[in-house]
Amino acid sequence: MIQNELLPDEPVQWSSKSAHRPPELSVIVPTYNEAANVELLVEELIRSLQNIDWEVIFVDDDSPDGTTDAVRKVAKNDVRVRCIRRLGRRGLAGASIEGMLASSAPVVAVMDGDLQHDASLLPEMFRRIRAGDDLVIGSRFLKGGGAAGGLSRRRLSGSRFASRLARVFLHIEVSDPMSGFFAIRRAAFEDLAPRLSSQGFKILMDVLASTPKPLRTSEIPLLFRMRQHGVSKLDHRVTAEYLSLLLAKSTGDLLSLRFVMFAVIGGSGVGVHLVALKTALMFGWTFSLAQMAAAYVAMTGNFFLNNMLTYRDRRLKGWRLVSGLASFWLVCSIGVIANVGAGQLVHDQASTWWLAGLAGAGLGAVFNYVATSMFTWRAR
Repeated sequence: MIQNELLPDEPVQWSSKSAHRPPELSVIVPTYNEAANVELLVEELIRSLQNIDWEVIFVDDDSPDGTTDAVRKVAKNDVRVRCIRRLGRRGLAGASIEGMLASSAPVVAVMDGDLQHDASLLPEMFRRIRAGDDLVIGSRFLKGGGAAGGLSRRRLSGSRFASRLARVFLHIEVSDPMSGFFAIRRAAFEDLAPRLSSQGFKILMDVLASTPKPLRTSEIPLLFRMRQHGVSKLDHRVTAEYLSLLLAKSTGDLLSLRFVMFAVIGGSGVGVHLVALKTALMFGWTFSLAQMAAAYVAMTGNFFLNNMLTYRDRRLKGWRLVSGLASFWLVCSIGVIANVGAGQLVHDQASTWWLAGLAGAGLGAVFNYVATSMFTWRAR
């Protein structure tokens, strides 16, 4: 398929008339610090969707660069442009879900707000869904597609590896389950929306892994373009979220993505605890005092990692960070009691030390997760 250049130099005609027909296609654009790209993206949609009744919904995570103001400025001249400003919530997956649920068209598409996705593919995606497909994916890995222009070699290799993991563990048989550019029949999305995680960046992989019945799916080649303005949002936290989502979905959602991350961070705290314990003993502290100090050092490290990763959408700042740390210490101290009690009970019954230890640690982790979700990082 021939793909249009990014921004042809022909003039754009903005629409100031009141909408007299409902949209056939809703384009959902999750954003964070994309103010410089908003008008350019709307212009590209206008050029690409001339024969389709459409709307675009920007879902912004309260960007400090004024992205919502940029959207509202464009919306004053075009009634097809809408904005949802999210307060106290963060994440591409959650923004995509909220935008799709707020849409009013029978077909919804998700694309990035950084101009790396080619809006000229939307008419073909729309046509295929009208012809019977449930889901159409813009794939960087089909013949005719590519990502070399928009991804570094390291990130491209990482994306390919992540796609292979999804195929192996989740049995997802598409070439690019990590794509952020796709269109889906609204009715199909409504059926699976309650199963989706609002965390993370890989909403398409979640869609493919969560659907109760196979979706009629096709792919079209996507040339992933170079970012025009702003900076990439991908970092080490995205990798952690992806691996947690992979584990959660491979267990049939028996383990939630958030709980998996909480447990992994808790496991890493064991190493921190042992290092702190050994250090304190080397300085001549008594074992009981060293053990207590090591426990709180590990708790503190776990708190900051959970605040940064597990609860990034509810991240505590300022004085709330201080009070949150205090409540985390308190909750986890109670969790230690649950840990010891459960471990002792299993040991008395089975006399197996390692089974008792696992039972105690498991109950303690569950207690700490539930309690900290309710008190430390409660949803606002």
